[in-house]
Amino acid sequence: MLRKIRVTLAAVMFIGITWLFLDFTGTAHHLVGWMPKIQFLEALLASSILIVVVLTVLTFIFGRMYCSVICPLGIMMDLFGWLGKKAKKNRYTFSKEVKWLRYPMLVVFLVAHLAGLAVVVQLLAPYSTFGLIATNLLQPVYQAGNNVLAYFAEQMDSYAFYHSEVWLRSVASLVIAIVMLVVIGVLAWRNGRTWCNTICPIGTLLSLISRFSLLKIQFDTEKCRNCSMCSKNCKAACIDYKTHTVDATRCVVCGDCIESCKFGALKYARTTNTGGQSPCAERTEGTVPEGIDTCKRAFLVSSALLTTAALAQQKDKIMDGGLADIEDKVAPERQTPLTPPGSLSAQNMTHKCTGCQLCISECPNQVLRPSDDWLHLMQPVMSYERGYCRPECNRCSEVCPAGAIEPIRHEDKASTQIGHAVWIKKNCIPLTDGVECGNCARHCPVGAIEMVPSDPDDEESPYVPAVNEARCIGCGACEYLCPARPFSAIYVEGHEVHKEV
Repeated sequence: MLRKIRVTLAAVMFIGITWLFLDFTGTAHHLVGWMPKIQFLEALLASSILIVVVLTVLTFIFGRMYCSVICPLGIMMDLFGWLGKKAKKNRYTFSKEVKWLRYPMLVVFLVAHLAGLAVVVQLLAPYSTFGLIATNLLQPVYQAGNNVLAYFAEQMDSYAFYHSEVWLRSVASLVIAIVMLVVIGVLAWRNGRTWCNTICPIGTLLSLISRFSLLKIQFDTEKCRNCSMCSKNCKAACIDYKTHTVDATRCVVCGDCIESCKFGALKYARTTNTGGQSPCAERTEGTVPEGIDTCKRAFLVSSALLTTAALAQQKDKIMDGGLADIEDKVAPERQTPLTPPGSLSAQNMTHKCTGCQLCISECPNQVLRPSDDWLHLMQPVMSYERGYCRPECNRCSEVCPAGAIEPIRHEDKASTQIGHAVWIKKNCIPLTDGVECGNCARHCPVGAIEMVPSDPDDEESPYVPAVNEARCIGCGACEYLCPARPFSAIYVEGHEVHKEV
């Protein structure tokens, strides 16, 4: 029953979160948009204290069930592990905890977060890694399948499906996604939860609590026949059938061991003194000074870490109607990257964004894409070659689970300045081709651009754009709709800190 409950809940969570990353219509967000917000690290960064407390209490009661029910990367590892068991049954074996790697990785993660090394945080954070894989590898396949259905629907005069453009957002993100999928997939296929129990910092942090969980997998020594089937089916490699012990810090409460035991020697129940002891009880004389309870000390340390971290987060050219071939635009070299409205500042983005890329996959205007800058690798930046940031759209702020992009109302977004437009004289069509334009002024949603004579003393001179920087919000409509190719005659330069206009 334990395994059936776990599989059912995990399936619901995995399908919901995967659908959220794949869906480009916005439908999934209204139904399962809450799922990313109950991920542990994202809730911590978003200062969702209630969610952090609930997850901590659940871990204290049930053990590390979070890793096998809520974490999408953990569930994906279970899928690879299941395929591995299909290829070779009873493939696992007990191994001791790799402390020399496990706890230093947690320290590296914490230091990287405090130092603003976003790329390290993103590669170690489990939800972010899953989002990287889903956005770069799964969503294009999903969109391609949708486009096939849209083609056949069109032949039948049906609009049940519509075409979605599939495009490469970032070569670096794609390569990293492939590498991470292969590494995690191979490890899970061969050794089950190796990544989860040696690399993942969230798994390690939760293990400090699960050591004291009220409910644990335990042995009934009178029924055990030492057949080793429990150890051979434990994907966490945490069951030592010879000593009748289960390492609760690595156990993800999957229930596979209970199902594989033919003698009913394993049970999931409240901790007792009979049967196998928890790792905390495994003390040998002389290893711990008398009077010091390391279990209580570890629990206090883990609680302090969680509380401190949670509180810290509070703080040929074409004109309108022309028939010339359209040449693809080239992104300008921005001195300061553009971050989405609601992100407040580049610094806030760096410290809170986990690079899950959910906002990128959900952006309906194709404005967001992963950064190629090493310090901000895979975090979202804005560019306007395929669209512009429409004032009436706030999808990215709605879906961000980590508080890197805070919820923003439409009316507030229209008055938030994320950057300002800059005119490039040498690219402007009225001067280079001698024809009238004015696209940028006509389409500016806030009226920050007006056309003025290029020669102030000659009213007959070609009219060129003049930008009112104090009024411009940096939405990129001017850059996107500028007909100059391949470089726009007007582009948006970002602001380190967003302003109100």
